[in-house]
Amino acid sequence: MVTRRELVTFLDDLLRPPAELKDSSRNGLQVEGTDAVHRVAFGVDASLALFQAAAAWDAQAIVVHHGLFWHEGFSRVLGAEAARLRLLLGAGLNLYASHVPLDCHPRLGNNAVIASRLGLLDVEPFGIYGGIAIGYKGKLAAAAPIAVLADHVAVALETTCRVLEAGSSGPLASVGIISGGGADLVSQCPAAGVACLITGELTHQCVHPAWEAATPVIAAGHYATEVWGLRALMAALQGALPVQCRFLNLPTGY
Repeated sequence: MVTRRELVTFLDDLLRPPAELKDSSRNGLQVEGTDAVHRVAFGVDASLALFQAAAAWDAQAIVVHHGLFWHEGFSRVLGAEAARLRLLLGAGLNLYASHVPLDCHPRLGNNAVIASRLGLLDVEPFGIYGGIAIGYKGKLAAAAPIAVLADHVAVALETTCRVLEAGSSGPLASVGIISGGGADLVSQCPAAGVACLITGELTHQCVHPAWEAATPVIAAGHYATEVWGLRALMAALQGALPVQCRFLNLPTGY
């Protein structure tokens, strides 16, 4: 068992981002619950389904990537927001969120873990968002056509991939990784020497920038690219503090 303060201090210290980061999420403890913490649940989205699963497991704290509170906050607590908060407060659940800090962390972040799972070489920071580099780029062990690379990504990340083809159809030697909604940064690829962008989802507004940058995009799923940081963080927490941890897998299919 640990106290809420001990848990939050550990997470804050581990995930503290660069001071210049501008993130839309209110990172850190978002909802205060019980003081004594025996079990910590981890999940991607601060959804009612996640909160119900955490309460059923008798957790006292939940760590998420997509929290409840963003800079605009709630103007009113009605409907879905009320149901989520009612469950959290009624069950005494602490809610901790880490958005961009869990994308950009050099060891535990979504993008660093994905780079490791893909076996990239010469890994460097890449992709400016909120004033800092949040992703990583690197070289493939062997250049590969886009279809072969997409299959490799699908196996490594235990997912399915969509491909937006752009530019040359030849083998690709380097990739950039920005999880989740990183397709919006595809225009940064040419200047960074990135031949292909691996991200979570494809959006209409990224198509023309990808074509104009002659940079193909592999979309491995927003959810599927953002489980890795949480799983790495869970392992780090379990190795450092006397608490039980469980990842609650609630894929959205997107």
